[in-house]
Amino acid sequence: MADLFSLDGKVAMITGGSRGLGWAMARAMAEAGAHVVINGRDGATVDARVAELAGDGLAASAAPFDVTDANAPGEVAGVAARLGRLDVFVANAGIVHRGALDDVTIDDWRRIIDTNLTACFTLAHAASRAMVKQGSGTIIMMGSIMGGIARTGVPAYVASKGGIAALTRALAVELGPAGVTCNAIAPGYISTDMTADAEAVPAFDALIKQRTPLGRWGRAEEIASVAVFLASPAASYVNGHVLTADGGLTVAL
Repeated sequence: MADLFSLDGKVAMITGGSRGLGWAMARAMAEAGAHVVINGRDGATVDARVAELAGDGLAASAAPFDVTDANAPGEVAGVAARLGRLDVFVANAGIVHRGALDDVTIDDWRRIIDTNLTACFTLAHAASRAMVKQGSGTIIMMGSIMGGIARTGVPAYVASKGGIAALTRALAVELGPAGVTCNAIAPGYISTDMTADAEAVPAFDALIKQRTPLGRWGRAEEIASVAVFLASPAASYVNGHVLTADGGLTVAL
């Protein structure tokens, strides 16, 4: 049974993999046996993460670039060419802009949609070419419970994550016949550097704990374990699914 969850021999690329959920997923996949390719905008931070994994005897390499750059798809293709294959691609890089609707500019909107949705499409498309050629692979999109519900103050983020859920289904249908699966993870409220400001607000912290049946915020490693499952042979017949990991928040009144 343990072999079903092994990533031995696989190459896994994680965008936004040097911090937060991306870093947790990168480490978890490396520990499961994958050679992980860590992407991030800051080359020094990416290199430090690669060195950290290497110091633990794990296989990793760096791919520093901005996912919204026009040449970013070529960077993904380059990884597949350099390492000879690409088995797992995790579209994790994302941003959020918090503010009232009247304060959201068209530039804010475009920046979030470009990062959270458009880049996921262009890079997953690039990854899929290598996967289709080798006849196997899996794409994992980082969604959110905000893809199915909403709260005030983050309209562009909500729209981008709703788009991720739809894109996941579209790619699953498109790529399935070639042996490539596509699924998404929809985390609830997870303690990371991206959510630190919100978690630090006592009233909001109390609200999340009250609304969540498990009574707490999630941990990054609890999302990383979901990613390892979706990347592994254990999930070989899971395709087009958005896996919610929110402690029960979205099923509670």
